Amino acid sequence: MARRHRIVVGLSGGVDSAVTAWLLKQQGHEVVGIFMKNWEDDDDSDYCSSNVDFVDAAAVADVIGIEIEHVNFAADYKDRVFAEFLREYQAGRTPNPDVLCNAEIKFKAFLDHALRLGAEKIATGHYARVRERAGSFELLKGLDPAKDQSYFLHRLSQAQLAKSLFPVGELKKTEVRRIAAEIGLPNAKKKDSTGICFIGERPFREFLNRYLNHVPGPMIDDRGHEVGRHVGLSFYTLGQRQGLGIGGVKAGGGQHAPWYVARKELDRNVLRVVQGHDHPWLLSAALSADDVSWVAGTAPDAGRMAAKTRYRQSDAPCAFRPTPQGFELDFDLPQWAVTPGQSAVLYDGEICLGGGVIAGARASSPTTGPQAS
Repeated sequence: MARRHRIVVGLSGGVDSAVTAWLLKQQGHEVVGIFMKNWEDDDDSDYCSSNVDFVDAAAVADVIGIEIEHVNFAADYKDRVFAEFLREYQAGRTPNPDVLCNAEIKFKAFLDHALRLGAEKIATGHYARVRERAGSFELLKGLDPAKDQSYFLHRLSQAQLAKSLFPVGELKKTEVRRIAAEIGLPNAKKKDSTGICFIGERPFREFLNRYLNHVPGPMIDDRGHEVGRHVGLSFYTLGQRQGLGIGGVKAGGGQHAPWYVARKELDRNVLRVVQGHDHPWLLSAALSADDVSWVAGTAPDAGRMAAKTRYRQSDAPCAFRPTPQGFELDFDLPQWAVTPGQSAVLYDGEICLGGGVIAGARASSPTTGPQAS
């Protein structure tokens, strides 16, 4: 058997982290569970109660036979993740707090805490893999393509990956649920969490309303006609279809094609909207990114790669060019609703190389109107 380690597992209350802890204990390691509390504001509401998740995590620890500690990272989260989240929204971009949370909380504050407890490694229930090769560490996609979460982990460094284990990354989700049921875990059938806890199931706009200024303004279509009013640019994201309030019928009868958010013009407080999923304004041939992070510690060479501009999309073949600010990508096929603030993540086959924050996009045709802000 491989050497026995003291491993601290982040137990979220979900099935993936529960099976992670069980697998490591089966391998003979000394396993300790940590439950991370990352949000305190209105945490006793119906929308997002970490108390319920902690009860589930504690029940799992009891069944597996490991200790569990409740640790509060809410102050770190507010300073390092939530403040940046609000800054990005106020600047008209759409950030991805899960990416930032992994880099700043789960693999920084949590890792530091685990090391203070004498841990040699930490483990989480992410669907990804780590491979050591020639003294350096590679981040690989999880083996279940429907669950791969390497996109959210692309900002992890060599030092963080060296200390991290992702046991369920080697399994399909169906296998994880089968194991959970087989060993009698109380959360074997618990549904997967669908969002960041500080928002929970509450309406997104209602939540942002409490933190962001909102200045209403016009919604203008691709012909320059005002077709409605927006409640504040921060409350919309590119490609958004729901909640625009500009449905209806065409003059002469017949249904409108659906409306989509295409651009934000911050200087004029204008929201540009278009009709039809494949409108040219929604398609981008290229993007630029900054605030980059590379798993290997240095940028890859210019060349052919694949990229994701949002989670749950297929890898898109592209040409990669490093720039002084970050990098540029030219796609083989136009990409839909490339959104400033989201992450563009680079892949070489199953290897996640890292990525950056999308700064801007170039439309498929130079005559297709204003660019993404």
